[in-house]
Amino acid sequence: MSISAIRPFRLLAAALALTVAAAGCSRADGNESAAASSDKGPATELRLGYFPNVTHAAALVGLGKGLFTKELGSTKLVPTKFNAGPEAVGALLGGSLDASFIGSGPAINAYAKSNGEAVRLIAGATSGGAQLVVKPTITKPADLVGKTVVTPQLGNTQDVSLKKWLAENQLTGKVKVTNLENAQTLDAFKKGDVDAAWLPEPWSSRLVLDAGAKVLLDEATLWPNGQFPTTVLIVRTQFLKEHPATVTALLKGLNAAIDFSTSDAAQAKTVVNDQLKAATGKALKPAVIDRAWQHIKITADPIAATFPQLAKDQVTAGIAKQAPNVAGFADLGPLNEVLTQAGKPAVDAAGLDAK
Repeated sequence: MSISAIRPFRLLAAALALTVAAAGCSRADGNESAAASSDKGPATELRLGYFPNVTHAAALVGLGKGLFTKELGSTKLVPTKFNAGPEAVGALLGGSLDASFIGSGPAINAYAKSNGEAVRLIAGATSGGAQLVVKPTITKPADLVGKTVVTPQLGNTQDVSLKKWLAENQLTGKVKVTNLENAQTLDAFKKGDVDAAWLPEPWSSRLVLDAGAKVLLDEATLWPNGQFPTTVLIVRTQFLKEHPATVTALLKGLNAAIDFSTSDAAQAKTVVNDQLKAATGKALKPAVIDRAWQHIKITADPIAATFPQLAKDQVTAGIAKQAPNVAGFADLGPLNEVLTQAGKPAVDAAGLDAK
């Protein structure tokens, strides 16, 4: 058969292939065929957000020990430091960040702001590690009337927790809530400019040990079994669909970081402290990191069952007019594959993986 005769058959085959591909992409949103059709292989780079906090220990260990880089292979890791969740949300929604370790509140906000499209919850990182610390003269909630209480940023995880707690104690409008970066909060507390702060670790420990604060409330006491997601890992939905192998590699790195952190706490604290020094210019005192470590649990479980309540808390806190719909927020399939391969039990999506 001549080349001219073969060409029409090739054109017809190509057209049929395109038709089949288009049909696959037009199926129900989120199914395997649609995801497979957009798989572009490993990403050239992964832009990963994290915060210089002990509550981001898994991220800091993964970075410090090169565990993410090892699993990512040829994909270049580009770590980006943030001070609070809303900043990271802006970067994710703006497309300048691919994935981020982040607080549960901003994670929910990112999902809600994009009408459930832009991001997915793919893992946990830390449970616990947030406290309301106050001047020694404050001994009960009512003592906060007329006082100034600080959180890291408007709408961040601790900001929502504080405002919900104030509402439940009939203190809304009776307490001045302001927002400062954590390092500024420490200085302001030392100067007497603020009376209390709801902070993640290590900052609550720093105020206690370095500035004479005392704990009025440990947030763990407000949750069943003391478990609540302080830090989780979210990824842009588009990145997850286009580079599933890269996301899996990131999760393998996270699993390795958690294993390291839970099997050798002493070395993990050293790595975390080294990373904090690199990020902030100053390492923590041993007593501070020791105290902070006691109040966190490093885990890949995002404790998905808490998210509907966390969404409702935003209404109680006055952050949202109605509770964000978190149905469909979680995609824990890749994480559970990694955990199964490592001989670990799968984590429960608690219905958060279905709309």
